[in-house]
Amino acid sequence: MRFLFNHEKSSGSGPREPVLAEVPELHCAQLAAAYYGERQGGDLHDFVRVTPNRVLFGLLDMAGRREENSAIVSAAQQTFRNRSQELFSAEDVNEADAMAELCLELNRAIMSAEGGIRSCPAFAGCYNEDLGTVCYFNAGHTPGLLRDLTGISELRATGLPLGLFSPATCEAPLVALPPGAALLLFSRGLLVAWCRREESGRERAKRGWQREYDETADERGP
Repeated sequence: MRFLFNHEKSSGSGPREPVLAEVPELHCAQLAAAYYGERQGGDLHDFVRVTPNRVLFGLLDMAGRREENSAIVSAAQQTFRNRSQELFSAEDVNEADAMAELCLELNRAIMSAEGGIRSCPAFAGCYNEDLGTVCYFNAGHTPGLLRDLTGISELRATGLPLGLFSPATCEAPLVALPPGAALLLFSRGLLVAWCRREESGRERAKRGWQREYDETADERGP
């Protein structure tokens, strides 16, 4: 199985910058992240291994200028890392309930750091290495693209973007990733860049994702 995260490139630094994410090693899968172009907003990816068989991943795409939202993104990352460890530490944890609670906690952290409303589309998932499943929420983010032997399916929004309503949460469905499956997540900025090339960004990503390939997740890019 392969996971690949694509989003805009980070440029420069500012106060309270988010911590650089380290990509964890997976037992029977590959995981990679890549930046393209110049980042203008609040894109952030992060990973947390919470148990020997579970890894959480997240992608934020906050609206606004980088200098305006770096502290908010940093607060969201801290919440993601700390609460993930607490919510998923038990082996018998209900992953859907834990993902819904994590979504709620991230929403509160963003609104608290902003002191009001700040739209933040987000996608987060818990990959269970023993079961080959991903329990996820998509808070108004671009759809994830899941490729398996049956074709391409979209992991569409399961709720509104974070940072808009204090009690907001998302549904957390479960999807299976059979051997050979691949999951692609990409930011809205990358989608817009593709659209400027006079074709649908999402369709371009789908078309590229449908092609057969032998590269590893680190070598693969749309």
